[in-house]
Amino acid sequence: MSTASRSAAPALGADGAAGNGPAFALPLAIGVTVLAWASAFVVIRAVGETLSPGPLALVRLLVGAAALGLFQLRRSWVRPTGREWAFLAAFGVLWFGGYNILLNFAELTLDAGTASMVVNIGPILLGLGAALVLGERLSRPLVVGAAVSFVGVLVIGLSTGAGGVDDTVGVLAALAAAVVYAGGVLFQKPVLARLPAVQVTFLGAVVGAVVCLPFAPGLVTELAVASPGAVAGAVYLGLVPTALAFSTWAYALQRMPAARLGVTTYLVPPIAILLALVAFGEVPGPLAILGGILCLGGVALSRRR
Repeated sequence: MSTASRSAAPALGADGAAGNGPAFALPLAIGVTVLAWASAFVVIRAVGETLSPGPLALVRLLVGAAALGLFQLRRSWVRPTGREWAFLAAFGVLWFGGYNILLNFAELTLDAGTASMVVNIGPILLGLGAALVLGERLSRPLVVGAAVSFVGVLVIGLSTGAGGVDDTVGVLAALAAAVVYAGGVLFQKPVLARLPAVQVTFLGAVVGAVVCLPFAPGLVTELAVASPGAVAGAVYLGLVPTALAFSTWAYALQRMPAARLGVTTYLVPPIAILLALVAFGEVPGPLAILGGILCLGGVALSRRR
């Protein structure tokens, strides 16, 4: 990815910043991230019947920020510079605030597997963003892969369009979620070169929660009538896919290039599809699966040297 992405983070101590760590730590962090994020698509689909997109994003981020804040209390604080504060704010607004709202909205009409396939073109958007924002060379595989992936998104749009215009809006919302995910990583990666992963994730969650505060009245109203299962699902989203998985992602991002790490999210859609099948008996249609294969195939093409 970028020059910053390829550079090794400095080896720091027990404050949680970059360091080599045990040999098993990096693959374990990646595995936890992938499994937790795959489960999030399924839980959002279930909880979304009770909590609307904005309030669900707010409660998820409040729980996540609280959990991360408690963990951060046991660790040292590295004071961000002015530039790092700006990057942290952009990271929090895009990935924690914007991404969560858009994904929740998308899954009002899309099944969990289809939403995960669209969102996971994020790595290819990350490569395009590095070329446009950071001035990296735009390689032929990246251009070809982007074209194939966007054909896949169009195919998914056609597969859901038969169910009504709202399905197409859901595809567009999932695509927008992929865009803000890529933008969030571009702002997150540079600050992880110096700041501890837990601190970065905590601050991102706090910023995202502040962005979602206008949904607080709706959250109070919806929680008053929500089932215990819906509340438990929202708390799970805050503790596991947010607090835990974003921390393990940041840990891994400190130790490998963003583009290479992004490729590991290939595994999220098939796991999400399997989990949705078990939970709801829900499977994407044949055309949606074809579009998803094109999306992920395009990402794979973009990574060829």
